[in-house]
Amino acid sequence: MKLTDNVLRSFRVAKVFRENSDKINCFDFSPNGETVISSSDDDSIVLYDCQEGKPKRTLYSKKYGVDLIRYTHAANTVVYSSNKIDDTIRYLSLHDNKYIRYFPGHTKRVVALSMSPVDDTFISGSLDKTIRLWDLRSPNCQGLMHLQGKPVCSFDPEGLIFAAGVNSEMVKLYDLRSFDKGPFATFKMQYDRTCEWTGLKFSNDGKLILISTNGGFIRLIDAFKGAVLHTFGGYNNSKAVTLEASFTPDSQFIMIGSEDGKIHVWNGESGMKVAVLDGKHTGPITCLQFNPKFMTFASACSNMVRKWTLSSSE
Repeated sequence: MKLTDNVLRSFRVAKVFRENSDKINCFDFSPNGETVISSSDDDSIVLYDCQEGKPKRTLYSKKYGVDLIRYTHAANTVVYSSNKIDDTIRYLSLHDNKYIRYFPGHTKRVVALSMSPVDDTFISGSLDKTIRLWDLRSPNCQGLMHLQGKPVCSFDPEGLIFAAGVNSEMVKLYDLRSFDKGPFATFKMQYDRTCEWTGLKFSNDGKLILISTNGGFIRLIDAFKGAVLHTFGGYNNSKAVTLEASFTPDSQFIMIGSEDGKIHVWNGESGMKVAVLDGKHTGPITCLQFNPKFMTFASACSNMVRKWTLSSSE
């Protein structure tokens, strides 16, 4: 089934999960779309079965806390950053709830984590103003970049290049094989003093980059030329919350939650807003992602996850 403006307008909340006692700070769908995993400020990791629409199991990271959780290529392992004690990244086997490896190095909180879509490489960005390149098979950092400010970073869909957003005003593109030579492209944006960048994502076709901010707008840019194609606004974010923005899997639509619990959807080509979906969230929607394989998406606020499906399939 193809996503259209009308199809997007017909999504409804199918399930509400109240597994958490505190804010859900991140979630990630498995590459096959069969499960979604969430991390929360209550130190829990909850694994959900997307097809059955129910929680499968809960693990805890009470000592270190858990944030920015990401699936690796194996469906039963994840990496995540810590938000207590230290800033080490941890590689966890979900199957037996054991750590496979630690990745120490960052000296301040990790604010960006992106897994390569093709291999065991991942990158992390921290408030210590560095981006580090890692390999799941080694605890040692494979590459280190020093920046002028807070970074956001992400791999492109082919895993050949990564983008780094620096100081909320520049996007730099690096070739993974020769990133130590510096960026092969730098796009300078208009600096906005009212907010800072909180996320950066490529579309699945690799042609677009979505820049999230903690203000009242997000930007869509051309991944090759750096030109700003659209600036999307008109949603509530007065408290500078980090709201996750996402592409739909076909790269055609852009979605973001808001402070008042509504989800806003735009057509990436026309720039027009096509839907505002009300899932009755009680707080700001901090996490929002579309399932990579199935016609569902998930949104999360303070302590609840909602699963959305097309109303006709209920």
